[in-house]
Amino acid sequence: MRALLTLAALAACLLPALPAAAQIGTVTVRSPRPFGLFLGDRFGATVEIEAADGFVPQAASLPKAGPLTYWLDLTGLSVAAGPLLPNGNRLWRLSLAYQTFYAALDVRRLDIPAFTVTFASDSARATTSATAEVPTWPILVSPLREIQPPPVADPVDYLRPESPVPRRDPGPARALAWAFAALGLAGLALLARDRAWWPLHRRPARAFAAAARQVRRLAARPEDEAAYRAALLALHRGLDRTDGRRVMGEDLADFLGRHPAYGALAQPLGRFFAASRAAFFGRDPAAARRAWPFPDLVATARRLAAAERAGPPAGNGGTP
Repeated sequence: MRALLTLAALAACLLPALPAAAQIGTVTVRSPRPFGLFLGDRFGATVEIEAADGFVPQAASLPKAGPLTYWLDLTGLSVAAGPLLPNGNRLWRLSLAYQTFYAALDVRRLDIPAFTVTFASDSARATTSATAEVPTWPILVSPLREIQPPPVADPVDYLRPESPVPRRDPGPARALAWAFAALGLAGLALLARDRAWWPLHRRPARAFAAAARQVRRLAARPEDEAAYRAALLALHRGLDRTDGRRVMGEDLADFLGRHPAYGALAQPLGRFFAASRAAFFGRDPAAARRAWPFPDLVATARRLAAAERAGPPAGNGGTP
C-alpha cells in the first residue's frame, strides 16, 4: 500500500513536467515580399502558430517594437486569434512590421532574428505553459546604386538633373477668388436687407425690426418706468408705420384684417394694448408693468419682427 502511494505521488510530481511541445503545433512564417528590399523599406510578415485550445500568447513574451539589430527595426506587432482547426488546435496570427536600414553594396541575403512566444493556459488538466519557437527567415536586400559606375569626366554628371518646376498661371485662380468674393458680398447684402441690418435698418418696410431693436435696448432697464413707457411707444410706432395710420386698441381687429401675417399675434397684441392703456391712462402705471412685464414685451416685439420678415413687404400708406 505504501508503494502505491509513493508511485501516485511521483506521478503527480512528474505530470506538470510533461513536454510542453505537445501543446504547440506547427509554426509557419509567411511574407508577401521577402526580396527586392532597399535601404529604408518597410515590409511585413505573418507568423501562424497552432496551439491547443485554451492556450493564449503572453504579451510579455512577444517581441517589443524597436531596434532588433543594427540594420533592422520592428515597427509594429499585432496578435489575433484565428479559427479552431479540425485537430482541436486554435490558430494564432502574429502580424509583424519591419523596416530595414541595411545599405547593401550587392544583393545580399539577411536573416530575420528568431524569437520565442510563450503560451499559457488556465486549465487544470493541461500543461500550464508552452513555448513556440519562431525560426529565422531570410530576406533579400538590393543596392540603391551599382558598385562601380562608369567613369565620367565631371563628377557632377553622376548627379541626376533637377526636375523643372512648372509655372502655373495664377490668373484663373485669382479671377475665381474675386468671383466668389463678389458672390459672398452680394449674399451678405441680401441678408442685411432681409434682416434690416445697418445701414438698411431704417426702411419703412421694417418698422417692427426697428421697434424690436429699441425695445431690446430699453429692456436693459427693467425697473425704470420711463423706459417701459418708451418701449410701449416704440411698439406703437411700429404698428402705426406698418399700417400707415394711428392704430388704437379698438382698431386691432381691422389691423389684423389688413395684415394677416400678424394674425397669430392677436392675443399678445391685445395684452399690449391693455398694458398701454393702463400705463398711459390708468391710475397705477406700475400695475401695467407687473401684468405685462418687459420679457413679454421683448418677446412680442421679436415675434412681430420675425413675422414682418416672413410676410410680404408692408407699404407706408399714410402718416404715422
